[in-house]
Amino acid sequence: MFGNVYGLDLGTYEIKVYDKKQDMLWKEKNVIAIANEKTIFSVGDDAYAMFEKSPLNVEVIFPMKEGVISHFYNMQYLLENLIKKERHFARGSKYIVAVPTDVTEVEKRAFYDLVVHSSARAKEVRIVERGIADAIGLGLDVQQSPGLFVVNLGAETTELSILAYGGVVLNKMLKFGSVSLDHAIINSVRYNQEFLIGHLTAEQLRMTFGLQSNPESDSLSVAGRNLLTRIPEQKSIPMSLVHAAMKGLMKHCAHEIHALLERTPPEVHRNIKKDGIYLTGGLANLKGIDSFIENSLGIKVHITAEPEFCAANGLKKIIGSKELMKITYSMLDENYRWMR
Repeated sequence: MFGNVYGLDLGTYEIKVYDKKQDMLWKEKNVIAIANEKTIFSVGDDAYAMFEKSPLNVEVIFPMKEGVISHFYNMQYLLENLIKKERHFARGSKYIVAVPTDVTEVEKRAFYDLVVHSSARAKEVRIVERGIADAIGLGLDVQQSPGLFVVNLGAETTELSILAYGGVVLNKMLKFGSVSLDHAIINSVRYNQEFLIGHLTAEQLRMTFGLQSNPESDSLSVAGRNLLTRIPEQKSIPMSLVHAAMKGLMKHCAHEIHALLERTPPEVHRNIKKDGIYLTGGLANLKGIDSFIENSLGIKVHITAEPEFCAANGLKKIIGSKELMKITYSMLDENYRWMR
């Protein structure tokens, strides 16, 4: 008998976990801080608190890059420490891991190995595509629906998943996310205002203004460095500048969604046009993003409360259903024997 069952959604910036025994969801930043290039200084939320504020001998690292694991051993250490940190993961447990849809089987195997070879000593690890987990978390009938379009807007990637009858019809991963928007804001402020701001400040501007106009608050005073005087100071950044920086990238994202939709088989396309597109992921919290995409495509767009937890909620439902568990698979199955 399994000690417990856990659902893991490993995002570029955050890890979301469902614990069946405690029936709870929790999240932690996917960050590790390393001192003097070899000593682990801190992990998770504690490490993220040092982002852009750490001393010269401490490097803050995000072990995942563009949706896949880029620093395997750092990621493994991070996961092991989060497991121990007040969570008391039971050894010999079962894990269901949501993985990006549009990645290679070798990259999927890295997610599998990450858990199997950690100190958690997993009894069994099963995989499910994140697009499917998102749809289940949204409460959609994945197994019976003739057509669903789920757009997961994350930190560094956007996953487009067209689903039908429990499987993936088409998928595409875009190298676009909240980090892309933050970079665009930083570059725009630097070019137009000759003022340098950090990533956390750009994030604050993005979350404050969103994509909607707000006449009551058309500017925000932030800290940065004047590039002419080289002196730190406060400067008022107009909302119009932030909107202009983001909308170019958002138009490209909408274009990619439209392009994938045009490649969709007619029967599936008809159902998507009727039901609309579903947005999940942390960037779906951006104010006005649903209206922007809806106006760009002419298709109804849906966003649920707490869209960043859609995949984790989907894992919760999968863990609680024998029927939905059939959607998952093990990389030790016959089809993956070559990867052992």
